[in-house]
Amino acid sequence: MHLHIVTSGQTLYSIARQYGIHPGLIARQNGLREPYRLAVGQCLLILQPRAVYTVRTGDTLYAIAQRFGTDVKTLWRNNPNLSGGSTLYPGQTLVLSQESVRTQSASVLGYAYPNAQETVLRGILPYASALCPFTYGIAEDGGLLPPLDGELTALALEYGVPALLHLSTLTEGGGFSSLRAQAALEDAALRARLIGETVAQMRRGGYGGVDVDFEFLGAGLADAFADFLGELRTAVHAAGGVLVCALAPKTSADQPGVLYEGHDYRRLGENADAVLLMTYEWGYTYGPPMAVAPIGAVRRVVEYALTEIPAEKILLGVPNYAYDWTLPYAPGESRAQSLGNEAAVDLAVQVGAEIRFDETAQTPYFSYTDRAGAVHEVWFEDARSCAAKYDLAQEYALRGFGFWNFMRPFTAAFALLNARFSILPGI
Repeated sequence: MHLHIVTSGQTLYSIARQYGIHPGLIARQNGLREPYRLAVGQCLLILQPRAVYTVRTGDTLYAIAQRFGTDVKTLWRNNPNLSGGSTLYPGQTLVLSQESVRTQSASVLGYAYPNAQETVLRGILPYASALCPFTYGIAEDGGLLPPLDGELTALALEYGVPALLHLSTLTEGGGFSSLRAQAALEDAALRARLIGETVAQMRRGGYGGVDVDFEFLGAGLADAFADFLGELRTAVHAAGGVLVCALAPKTSADQPGVLYEGHDYRRLGENADAVLLMTYEWGYTYGPPMAVAPIGAVRRVVEYALTEIPAEKILLGVPNYAYDWTLPYAPGESRAQSLGNEAAVDLAVQVGAEIRFDETAQTPYFSYTDRAGAVHEVWFEDARSCAAKYDLAQEYALRGFGFWNFMRPFTAAFALLNARFSILPGI
C-alpha cells in the first residue's frame, strides 16, 4: 500500500509501471475518469491486487463471489468502479482480494439528504455500517416533522445497511431552532410526546435506531438534554434500536460558547450507545481559508473526549467536502463555496494548479486565479488527510467514523478505509 504524490511529468501510466499495477486499477481506487489527467502534488492511493478474475460471458457477481469463497459486498469494496451495481461485461477484470493492513474493526456512519444522487450513494453504501437520512425535525406540539426519506431507507436496506432516524431541531420553516429544542426538553408533556413519536416512527419506518443532533443549546439546557437522551435511549432500546448522539467538538468541560456548553460529554456519553464527534468545520463557509479538519484540532477533541467517554463509543467525524475561498478574505462578507473532494482535485487539474500539503494540518490545498482575475484558495481532503484521521482512530481504538456526508464521491477515502479496517455491520 502506497500513497503516491504526483511529480511533474508523471502520468497515470508511468506511475502504474513504477508500481507494477494496471493503470485502470489505480484509476478505480482514486475515482479518476478519462482522460486521466493528473495534478502535480496530487495524492494517489496504490493498492496491489492479490487475486483477480476476468469476467466471462454469463457470469454474475453473486456466482463469482460463491465460486471464490467471498461475498458480493467484498467485491463491491474491492472494485469501486462497480458503483455498488451488478452489471458486468466479458473481459472485465475484477479484484477478488487486495492487500490490506487490517488490525482493527470500525463502524462507519454517514448522512444524506433525501435528494442525494442515487448512483453516488450506491457507490458508498457497501462501505457503510449505517445511514442517517437527514432529518426529522420537531413540531411546536412536540411531534415530528418528517423528511421524504423512504427511498433512502429502502436503498440502504438493499445493501444490508440499517438506517437511523436522524432527529434534529429543524422547524417547519426549514431552519434550526434552539428555542424549539428548549420547549421540547423542558416541557414534560412535549418531551414525552417527542420520545413516543420518535420511537413509533423508528418502528414504522424500519429504522435500526435514532441519531440525535441538537446543537447550540447553551449551558442552561445541558442537564435537560442529557436527561432527555437517557429517557430516549430507554425507549429506543425497548424497541430494539441503538441511540447515537452527535457532539460539538469540545476540548474541555468548561469550554465557553453556545455550541459547546449544552453538551455534557460525560452524561451524553453515558446515555448514548455511541457518539459522533463533529470534528470538522474549523475551516467553514464564512471563516478564513484553512483546513476543514486540521489534525491537531481533531486530536485535541479526541483526547478530551476520551477523558469523559469510553473509546468504544466514539465515532470520529470525517468531512467529505471541500471549500473554495475567493481572496482577499473579508470577515463578515466572504463566503466560501462548498465542493466535493474529488471535484477539488478535478478543479486543480483544470486550472493547472499545483497541490500543496500542509504538514501541520495534514491537509492538502492549492491556489489559482480565475478568468476574472480573482485569486482563490481551496482546502480539501485526500487519502493523506484521511490516513492521518484513520491513524488517530487506530491509535486510540475508537469505535469508528462518521462521515459528513455520503452525498459526494470520495473513492480513495473509502478504498483506504476498507484496506485499513474491517467494516462492521451496524453501529
